[in-house]
Amino acid sequence: MASNLELSDIYDAARVLKEVVRHPRLIGETSLNPDAHIYLKPENLQYTGSFKLRGAYYKIACLSDDEKARGVIACSAGNHAQGVAFGATSNGIRSLICLPAGAPISKIEATKALGAEVCLVPGVYDDAYQKAIELQQEHGYTMIHPFDDPLVIAGQGTIALEIIEEMPNVDAIIVPIGGGGLIAGMAFAIKQINPNIKIYGVQASGAPSMVESLHDGNRVHLESVATIADGIAVKEPGINTFEICREYVDKIVTVTDDEIAAAILALMEKQKLIAEGAGAVAVAAAMFNKVPIKGLKTVCVVSGGNIDVTSLNRVITRGLVKSGRNTSLKIDLSDRPGQLANVCNIIGNSGANIISVVHERNTPSLPINSCVLHIEVETRNLEHISRLKQQLTEAGFTLINN
Repeated sequence: MASNLELSDIYDAARVLKEVVRHPRLIGETSLNPDAHIYLKPENLQYTGSFKLRGAYYKIACLSDDEKARGVIACSAGNHAQGVAFGATSNGIRSLICLPAGAPISKIEATKALGAEVCLVPGVYDDAYQKAIELQQEHGYTMIHPFDDPLVIAGQGTIALEIIEEMPNVDAIIVPIGGGGLIAGMAFAIKQINPNIKIYGVQASGAPSMVESLHDGNRVHLESVATIADGIAVKEPGINTFEICREYVDKIVTVTDDEIAAAILALMEKQKLIAEGAGAVAVAAAMFNKVPIKGLKTVCVVSGGNIDVTSLNRVITRGLVKSGRNTSLKIDLSDRPGQLANVCNIIGNSGANIISVVHERNTPSLPINSCVLHIEVETRNLEHISRLKQQLTEAGFTLINN
């Protein structure tokens, strides 16, 4: 239970992990939010690409000889899997990991490469968890829970110690939430050391299990979750993590997939950092002012960078649209000579760049002498898009809402 967690556990975890994990220094101050002083804790630069290595390794290091001899089992959306695999292999222990069948291929292959056996389970994290429980009971493995274990929570809390040591005057820390292990460890440590530091949590709007649980006062089990942030797509928070969050976390908010995509793009372009969806939610919350950090020295935890390269292009496209760097225009115009040239001139003179043009004139619902122009355009920002649309309207063209 959460009452078993002590601040001394987190300091002990820091001692165990000192020579095992990377301790990435803060990056910043960044320009991700001009109204706040935003710094980044880049756990995406960890050995396994995620903070999860900390908790998994510390838990395994604390196992008895008998528990180690039985081998370990875990369930994961991908990052905890790699942490467990790394920790187990480093200690000469057999590991079996249950992953959702839809987990990114990059995470599955990375887990195997670190020496673990992999069992793919249809569904999401919670389905993989149930399978892991079945196999544990059947074969006697030692379970390494991804978030709801005091020792795992203590390992994750070491990030808070590093932030405070490097920036004692930090005002606020923004942390991603899936099952809640990361924020539980960090919030517990921070509030013991300096209760004046604000701790804000962030979930994807398509997987708001902790948000709804705290709102209801009891743990809520979501029927389904859907988000590009697969690493935090958890249907139900843990018993320990729920209690710790209820006591120590100041506020939890949600961000949309479009906001997450915009944050991934901003981290790539402005900070040269690759973040997965779950790793970018804290930055998304800061960028889109989801938490009250105006004027505050704020650290966003970039919790992981294991994004599947096959989905990266789609995420970048979504991020471009959300940030006003790309837009699609649909124009109703008379089908007569010169109209297309006039539209192109207006777009070009505005400083936008045309990517593609589709000239549709055979739709049955259109008048015979009309056509619809679909144009995809590269733009500078949302203000640029608004100005371009205004120029087209002032020139007599009719824009159709998509």
